[in-house]
Amino acid sequence: MHNRFPRHRQWAVSLGLAGVTGLLSHAALAQSPAPDASAQGESLSADVQSAKQGAYLSDWYNQDLMLIGSKDISFGPRPADDIYLEYEYFGRKGPFELYGYIDLPKILDIGNSHDKGIWDHGSPLFMEHEPRISIDYLAGRSLAIGPIKEWYVAFDWIYDHGSRTANRANTLYSGLGTDIDTHSRVNLSANFYGRYQWENYGASNEYSWDGYRAQLKYIVPIDSYSNGASLTYIGFTNFDFGSDLHKDNPARTANATVATNVLLYAFTHLRFTLVGRYFHNGGNWEDGSVLNFGDGEFRARSNGWGYYAGVGYQF
Repeated sequence: MHNRFPRHRQWAVSLGLAGVTGLLSHAALAQSPAPDASAQGESLSADVQSAKQGAYLSDWYNQDLMLIGSKDISFGPRPADDIYLEYEYFGRKGPFELYGYIDLPKILDIGNSHDKGIWDHGSPLFMEHEPRISIDYLAGRSLAIGPIKEWYVAFDWIYDHGSRTANRANTLYSGLGTDIDTHSRVNLSANFYGRYQWENYGASNEYSWDGYRAQLKYIVPIDSYSNGASLTYIGFTNFDFGSDLHKDNPARTANATVATNVLLYAFTHLRFTLVGRYFHNGGNWEDGSVLNFGDGEFRARSNGWGYYAGVGYQF
């Protein structure tokens, strides 16, 4: 049996695929992390920094580029297929834990009829940024309670530029985050947010506080190999609830759930990903509802599986 996930490989498994959300996805410190390490995977212990010195452009600010193909992605009532380019960053410096990505949709002009992107008057830019600020670090002492190792002020900002205001979305989640000690090789973190909605593709909840998000992230190292690669399972689930969208539109829902499952096969620089993502009421749309956006009636498909595959380079 190969040695499992040696310490110098831990950070090379980056946050990986949160960008598949359009993701997610997250990479892993897959064994018990150092005292300043985050279960989301954005922090670096001193020995990991030293071991990585020279492999990447920065000893704490990690970056990668990934080309991702997606199939049946149900963040709206019509599943989309796309091939897009993603720039991703992640790292920790002092109290600041950083993670984010920027996508260029339909970069190769390949997608289904419901997919619009940079070349055909769709959105030229989609991005998500998830910074967290350590309350423990700012307090200068550990605030651990039971299994909760560290507390954060947490944010999640999602922006879809769109070709015009009616095709634009701008959402800010803000709240409290934690890292949780599982007393195992499983890394676990949880965040709880309130949602403020600016633009939302013309929906009725624009420019208002509307609902909440409970988020759970879990990372499990599977194995490392003699060729220098490692295999990691990364999962995260977002449960959105308490929205008022359904009150004036029966095709919308008060809640939505997206559960993401990632296999990441990573070398020092090269990385390969396979993702299965389950949607329930994706985008707060009622599955099976009859809709008409001006091009004829159709039934919403907001429940079911979507898939991603990606290849990237970390630098």
